[in-house]
Amino acid sequence: MVYIAQTALELGTIYALVSLALFLSFRILNIADLTTDGCFVLGAAVSVSFAAKGHPCIGVVMGMLAGGCAGFVTAFLHTRMGVPDILAGIITNTGLYTINLMAMGWSSNISLLKKETIFSLFKKTGIGGSWYPLVLSAVIVGLCMVLMRLFLSTRLGLSIRATGDNRDMVAASSIDSRYTITVGLVISNMMTGLSGALAGQFQRAADINSGNSIVVIGLACLIIGETVIHGQKSLTRNIIAVLVGNIIYRFIYAVILRTGLIPVESLKLMTAIIVAIAIGAPAMKEALAYRTRAHREG
Repeated sequence: MVYIAQTALELGTIYALVSLALFLSFRILNIADLTTDGCFVLGAAVSVSFAAKGHPCIGVVMGMLAGGCAGFVTAFLHTRMGVPDILAGIITNTGLYTINLMAMGWSSNISLLKKETIFSLFKKTGIGGSWYPLVLSAVIVGLCMVLMRLFLSTRLGLSIRATGDNRDMVAASSIDSRYTITVGLVISNMMTGLSGALAGQFQRAADINSGNSIVVIGLACLIIGETVIHGQKSLTRNIIAVLVGNIIYRFIYAVILRTGLIPVESLKLMTAIIVAIAIGAPAMKEALAYRTRAHREG
């Protein structure tokens, strides 16, 4: 049970950055950014490639910056070329497949066998004992969450929030919505790239298909967290919900894998069911509350 909890906490913390990215793009900017899948792989590919050459720390930074570049391309297509946000993400995601292969030396996967990673380097400090991956990832993710909260309270951050609420009002207020959208998508995809960079070095490998369905799972984790941490909505509460939702999802997944309650061949189906329930839960809850009210009044 301890192993399951440790695995869920480690993976939930690392992948929480994807949900944090989606929180900014989907919740704040109100943009369905489908760059996420390819951007996650890009971060992992760049990070692992640098680590394979003996530069794991630089790899994490470069993976994050590469993600930001992918976000800029999506923003450019949407704001400057008039491509709808969903199509812009799909176009960038499609192009990233080749870029990711290029980053991995035209191979579908790359391994870090017997190579140093930021986690192995941190292990040598002796901090955290056997929980060292969680300690390191929690510090990085916690810092990102704090910085995100502070950023969204700045003048630029408030402009980004206003852009998501009403673009026409923002334009009438002499705020360049193209600029705020670009900044938002760049930061969002930097978080996704950072998540991929950490995941790649944590798992000591990068695979061209490792980003499949990341955007759906990340959104589901975001909704799970928001459902669990309900009450008065606030930025702080929503950002915390990002981490909580990912830990819950990874715990469920780890239990299934560890106990064998469901055959391995059925895990994709189980994932689809969990995601569908998580995304549909708010609507089902609202419908149930409406029927209960109608029954009482009737």
